[in-house]
Amino acid sequence: MEASATMLPLSQVPRFFPHKPNRSKLACPPCGPSKPRRTSLPSRLHCQKMYVPGFGEASPEAKAANNLHSFFTYIAVRIVTAQLESYNPEAYEEMMEFLSKNSLNDGDQFCANLMRESSRHNALALRILEVRSAYCKNDFEWDNLKRLAFKMVDESNTRLMRDYVLEISHVEGEGK
Repeated sequence: MEASATMLPLSQVPRFFPHKPNRSKLACPPCGPSKPRRTSLPSRLHCQKMYVPGFGEASPEAKAANNLHSFFTYIAVRIVTAQLESYNPEAYEEMMEFLSKNSLNDGDQFCANLMRESSRHNALALRILEVRSAYCKNDFEWDNLKRLAFKMVDESNTRLMRDYVLEISHVEGEGK
C-alpha cells in the first residue's frame, strides 16, 4: 500500500495552540498609550545574550561574585596584617598565628571564627570586614577588571588558535 503525501493549505492545517486574541483591541490601562504595532514578523531573531546552562545553584555571574567576595576577604586580611606589622607587632603575631590555624578559603567563616576567638581578635575581624567593604566599594578598579578579562580571553584565544594552526601545518608539511 502506497502512502500519498498531500499538502494542505495553511488555513486547513490543524491548530495545536489556542487562537490568541487580537491584542490591539484589548485595553491595557497600566501600559500607557499604545505604540504602533508591527505588522510583519521579523525575518531573524536577535538574541542579546547567550544561553548558559544552569549550574544548579547559581548563575555564572553569581559564582564570579562569590569568588570575588572571597578574594576581597583575602585582600582585606593582607591589608590589615601589613598595617599591624608596622604599628602593632604583638597583634600582628596573634593574627599570623590565627592565620596558620584557620583557612581563608571561606572568608565569612574565617571572620566568624576570628570574632569568636577573643576580644582582641574580634576587633581585628571587625577591621577586616571594614577594609573588605571599603576596598570593594572604593578601591577595586571594576573597569580595569573588565578590560583585563577581555584582554586575557582575547590573547589566550589567539595564542591557542595560533599554536594549533602551527602544529597542524607542521604535521601536514611532514606528510608531503
